[in-house]
Amino acid sequence: MSVAVPMLSALSVAHGYLPPHPSPSAVAGQLHANIGQTLIYGIIVAIPAIIIAGPLFGKTLVHIKATPNRDLFNNREVATQNLPGAGISFFVALLPVLLLTTFGPLKNAMPGESFLKTIVTLMAEPYIGMLLSVLVAMYALGLRQGQSMKAITKDMEEAVKAIAPILLVIAGAGALKQVFGDSGTSKYIGSLLADAAIPPLLLGWGIAAFIRVCVGSATVAGLTTVGIILPLLQSQPIKPELMVLAIGSGSLMFSHINDGGFWLFKEYFNLTIGQTIRTWSLMETIVSIVGLIGVLLLNLVV
Repeated sequence: MSVAVPMLSALSVAHGYLPPHPSPSAVAGQLHANIGQTLIYGIIVAIPAIIIAGPLFGKTLVHIKATPNRDLFNNREVATQNLPGAGISFFVALLPVLLLTTFGPLKNAMPGESFLKTIVTLMAEPYIGMLLSVLVAMYALGLRQGQSMKAITKDMEEAVKAIAPILLVIAGAGALKQVFGDSGTSKYIGSLLADAAIPPLLLGWGIAAFIRVCVGSATVAGLTTVGIILPLLQSQPIKPELMVLAIGSGSLMFSHINDGGFWLFKEYFNLTIGQTIRTWSLMETIVSIVGLIGVLLLNLVV
């Protein structure tokens, strides 16, 4: 647990509020937030969240005995010769982040409308960054290491199969958000919340946290909250990038038995439901609360 929880806290943070992950990217798109700034602010907030929910919290779990069940996954042997170097491996993994943090702020700094700005704007889009990263990975980690194109495309086919359910969840959440908008539900709820004596960032976090606990899916919680909070955000002087992080933090709140990640963690480490709540659920809760505190502090200085 002292090893698994720090690793999973970092993955959870990326899942909740770090572009180019699909959920925060979709929320940022709906709120018209700058992806580059969202990523920079997100990294600032993520560091303390990962440290507290990971190594510090993980040290308190050494008494919990976990026996990983490796039979749940179809692992394959990988040849140890001709492996890519550490430099190119880190470069490929970090390329989407480099593209977003470079071209995101740059597109806003370029005046007027020109062909160059169009190119920079295109490069700042998350899907372009991910596409370029995949193409670079195909060459640097595949063709350059002696793999055939057939083997590479087979690996990509398996990867697409793995993310298909995630895409369906995002599509369903987006459809629900659109229903809220077209039916006028979002405007109605926004009008009810307009005079609420609650800071907008805290309100966005709270709505996302409530939906997360009820529904289980962080993606559904995030995109549904956007549909509710968007009318209110239009009348409030709040940076949309910080709202993305507040909603993302709330969408990670207290994962329990209605979340697929809860059961995956439980079954892999052969834990009881009580042990999973004391480890996985508390880790997710810490990430959510520390993320909110980080957003509120960041709101004081940006």
